[in-house]
Order: sequence, then structure tokens, then C-alpha cells
Amino acid sequence: MKKILAKLLPKIIGSQINTISIWSKRAAARKAFLVFCTPRGGRIKEDQKTFLDDAKDQQIKILDNVTVQTYRWEGSGPTVLLIHGWESNAYRWFKLVEELQAKNYNIIAFDAPGHGNSTGKILNVPLYTACVQTVSEHYKPYTHIGHSIGGLTTVYHYYKHQPAHIEKLVILGAASELSVIMKDYQRLLGMKNGVMKALDHLIQERFGFSIDEFSGFAFAKAITIPGLIIHDKLDKITPVEASRGIHKNWKNSTYIETSGLGHSLYQDEVRHHILKFIDS
Repeated sequence: MKKILAKLLPKIIGSQINTISIWSKRAAARKAFLVFCTPRGGRIKEDQKTFLDDAKDQQIKILDNVTVQTYRWEGSGPTVLLIHGWESNAYRWFKLVEELQAKNYNIIAFDAPGHGNSTGKILNVPLYTACVQTVSEHYKPYTHIGHSIGGLTTVYHYYKHQPAHIEKLVILGAASELSVIMKDYQRLLGMKNGVMKALDHLIQERFGFSIDEFSGFAFAKAITIPGLIIHDKLDKITPVEASRGIHKNWKNSTYIETSGLGHSLYQDEVRHHILKFIDS
């Protein structure tokens, strides 16, 4: 029954949005945007608490209604900032943290808004970028490592701010084109074209770019520092074409394509590539 409801729920929500659009396309767009930005998972599980509680560092205010929880595993080496993906939290890095600790790196992670121990109810790349900028300015890491939406945020953050203290970037299973993401979103919910047009206008008003203009491919052209890009060709969450396109435009990047590791990219093989890259 739960599986059936899970399959039906997106269409039910889409039908509601389409109905709202009969009376107000702007209201329908606001509803579609809110649904798009609202995570349903990512809170701390019981078996994750000890690992994260022992590493809690600071709560940093980003906006009036958003405070992010940071974590720190101290080391005398260079500082690394870890940026998790959608409906996840800082615990997703626990194996990488252990291996970075063995090399005495100073490790910083944080929970995105609406995830883990952070406050807030929504998450999108511009908001995540504001969080990364504030946390990065506070801890001054030399490397950012981002997964999934955290990977796209890593690219967009550097494109927008280009902090002098960052020397290397790592992105794992990153998304790229908002236009592709939104086409999938429209298909999943069955939303009408009129709703999508209104949603595009809403995004333009709030963030200063259209759906078509928000492009990881384009942002990558502005990155000059070394980067490591890893993506699995069988990734069912984020198409591998996203990272292929980013790599094509990121002149100083190394691209590794795996097969059968999926979207999470937790495996020993991936951590080996990350450590080799940031050690060099």
C-alpha cells in the first residue's frame, strides 16, 4: 500500500497544482516551487547521533529563519569542507571522515537547511550556496567536496564567489542543468505548461535567472582551479551527462566515470580517488 501511495502522490500533488492554476497561475507556481524545495528526509537517525553529536562545533546563522549546524573533526593539516546531498546530512561522510582523520586533515561538515540538526524547511541551490559561503568564510577550507545537489552547489558557489582560500574542488554525482531537472519535475507531477511558464517567471523574480540560464555547464567555464569530478554511468538519480558536460567546460578538471557504484558513491574506490587528488 505504501508503495502504491508513493507512486500516486506526485500525480495527486500535480493535479492539485494544475487545479490551482485555473484560478491563479502565480499561486500554482508558488505551490510548485515550495514542493520542489521541500525535503522529506535527511533528519538524524538514531544510529547517526553519536558520530555527529561528538563532532558538533557551531550553529551559524544564515538567514533570520535558517541556522546551520556545523561539525568539526580537528586535525593539524589542511581544512576540508564536506557538502552533502538532497535528503541526506553530514553523517553521509562518515567513512571519508575516518580516512581524512587518518591523514590528519582538519574536517568541517554541516547539515543543509531542512536537514540534520539545521533549521529551516526548504533547500535550493541559491540558499545552499549562501550557507556554503558563510561556512567557508568562517573556516577557510582549501578544498570543498560536494555530493549531488551539494556538487552543483560547489560549482555554483565557486562561480559566484571564487574565494581565494579554495585551491581544489571535488564533485560527486552532481546535477547540472536546471532545465533538465525541471522537465523531469514536470513529467513526474504531470504539471501543465502554463504552470511551468509561471514557475520560470517566479524563479526569475526571486533569483535573477531563468530556468534555462541556471547551468552547471556554463558555471564550470569560470572555474580555473583543479577539480575532480566522479560520476557513475548507471546513476539513476542524476544522469551522467551532467558531469560529462561540466568536465567538458572545466578546463582544469579530472573526470572519473565509474560503473555500478550508483548515485551515492560511498565506496572505497571513490574515497581512494578523492584522497589521491586532495593529497597531491
